[in-house]
This record gives sequence, structure tokens and C-alpha cells, in this order.
Amino acid sequence: MSSQPATIRAPHRDTGPGGTSAIWKVAVLLLGIAVGVLAIAAVAAVQAADEARDEVGTAAQQSATGTPAVHDHSATANQSLPIQSFAGTTGANAEELAKAHASYDATLPAVPPGDLVKIHMTLKNMVVEVAPGVKYNTWAFDGHGAPGPVVHVREGQMVEMTLTNGGSIPHSIDFHAARIAPNLAFRDAAPGESFTFRFRAGDPGVFMYHCGTKPVLAHIANGMYGAIIVEPKAGLPPVDNEYVLVGSEWYLNGDGIDQPASLDMAKAHTRMADWVTFNGYANQYVTHPLTANPGETTRFWVVAAGPTNNVNFHVVGTIFDRAWVNSDLKSPPQHGVQTVVVPAGGGAVFDVKIDDPGLYPFVSHAFADVDLGQVGLLKVGHVKGTMSH
Repeated sequence: MSSQPATIRAPHRDTGPGGTSAIWKVAVLLLGIAVGVLAIAAVAAVQAADEARDEVGTAAQQSATGTPAVHDHSATANQSLPIQSFAGTTGANAEELAKAHASYDATLPAVPPGDLVKIHMTLKNMVVEVAPGVKYNTWAFDGHGAPGPVVHVREGQMVEMTLTNGGSIPHSIDFHAARIAPNLAFRDAAPGESFTFRFRAGDPGVFMYHCGTKPVLAHIANGMYGAIIVEPKAGLPPVDNEYVLVGSEWYLNGDGIDQPASLDMAKAHTRMADWVTFNGYANQYVTHPLTANPGETTRFWVVAAGPTNNVNFHVVGTIFDRAWVNSDLKSPPQHGVQTVVVPAGGGAVFDVKIDDPGLYPFVSHAFADVDLGQVGLLKVGHVKGTMSH
């Protein structure tokens, strides 16, 4: 029987467009893994270099100044969301606490006589209430809480400002009404230091003052702000009542009930306020309304201290008879205005004449802020009841 040589067949390899050999697949997979590892290593190296450069820069800065930087809140901006909100959380007996709270006197003080107006403010760390039963650690002007005292002068008067730092870190004061070199007048005062500067109040209007020490966000958010009003020489139309309202926000790292809260810088950076107020305390002029008689004209001097939010000022149930927008008292007022945006760091003046008795809410028409406490009542006449706003 004859035999034929055996045929030796090579292993099958699918080279068609739809497939790849097992060996080729493994090679591609290993190559992908290697590329990924190299990419991760490169990113880590860049981050390490950045961190090292930052550390060198910080060390160089500290070496140049001789002291480390204080209260740098910037690191907290990188906290992961969500951040806990304490909005609306008050003491258990909130209504009784609100009634017992002595509201900030919003009445415009008189202009001091003479050409020279001397002001002395002492900065102090103090605990205040920002809502019923809600305590907060402020850095306060004049040991006054927030806002600081209203400064009222007349156009042309010389203002002599003496600042004493009774706190534990550097602070300063920045007057938006002043035309002056800020590196000289608005400089930091070390703890225990006092210094004095002067400026001529040459621009009529309602202006903000605040601490300008870095980070400014933290210093304003901790209550270091107030209003300075410069009346024009020629005067404004006479009115029957004048009130000063300073809008601001509070960003809490706790509910402030069992122990005082302090600033949550991450909330401040993300604009997540726990409370928004007029004159530092939520809803205080709902419980203790500002007052007027029927037929009287009431003037509101409004400052938006922020540190970030505008005040979209509106009085429910009426229209502004006169509105000096953006604190411009040199120009004629606008008439028949319903709502005016007062920008953070800005001011405006509003006159309303109300004939009918009633409760007239004044608000920021950004109603998220109303829900957080930026609302009050102008009680016209002897009326009772409440408002839904």
C-alpha cells in the first residue's frame, strides 16, 4: 500500500478587516495600559512641581516679611460640595427671641456741627446675634456689631478718622467716600495700633466703608462694614423720616445655636449664604417695623455691603417718588421707579410718600434673599396684623 506525505497546516490566522489575533489583542491592551500609567505619572509630576513651587513662593514671602501670612482662607475654597446649609435654623423659641432682640437703630443721625468731624472707631472681636438665637463671631467696628456706626457728614466737611485695632489680627478701614491714596490711609493697623488720617467729604451720596485687609471677602463677611452718608451742601428735598439700611450676607460654619458660628469661606466663595439681612439681623424690621404717618415722605439711604450680593431695593405697595441711583446726588433723581439694583459696594437713595395706612414691606426683590431674612416693614399709621412677604 502506498502512502502519501502528510500535509502540515499552519495555525489559522484571521487577517480579515473584522478581527485581530489573540496575540495582537494582548499586545494592544498592554500598550494601552502602559500609556495610561505614563499619563498618570506625568500628571502627578506636574502637580508635585506646582506644589513645590507654591511652597517655595510662600517661604520666600514669609522670609521677606519676617512673619507668616495670617487667616488665609483660600484653601477652604477647594472643599467638596455639597456644603451644609444652616439657613432658617433658629433657636427653639425664635418668636420670643426676635421680640426681645434690640433692633439696630436705622434712624439717620444728625450731621455734627463745624468744619472738622472727628471719628474714632475701635476694632473688637465680639459675638453678635444675626437671627433669633443664632450667634456669630464677628470682627466689629467700634465694638458695635454689624454694621458699624453710621457716619453722617455734610459735603465739604473734613473727616478725621482714628482707627484703633483692638483685635488679634491686622485690620484697616476703607471709605468709599474718600479721594485719598489707599496705601497711606487704608493701610493695615497691627493689633494694638492706632493711626489717624483725614479726607475732605467732597462727593455727596451714600457710601460704604469696610475693612480692606486681605482677604477682603473674609473681613467684610465677618461684619466689618458700615455706611457713610455725605449730604449735599444744597440739601435734598425735605422729608419726614430718614432710615439707613445696610444689606449683607452671613456664611456660617455651624448653626450658631449651641455655640457661636464663624465664617465658612467655602460658602462665601460659592455665594451660599445662610442668612441675608438689613442691618445685620434677619427680619428684625418685621418684628420691629420702621414707622411713618400717613401722608409723610420717608427716605431710605441704602448700602449693599455684600460682600457679594446686590440689594434689589423695592417697597411693596408703592412706587419710588424719587430715586437717586448709584448714589449720584449731583444729578436729578429718577421718578416713578419700582425697583433699583444697588450693587455690592454701592448705594442709592429712595423717597416714598405713602398716604394710606398699612404695612409696606421693603425687600431685596431677589426673593431668595427675602427667604433668608432680607425683609422689613414700614408701618404707616396705627395698624395691626402681619404681611405675607
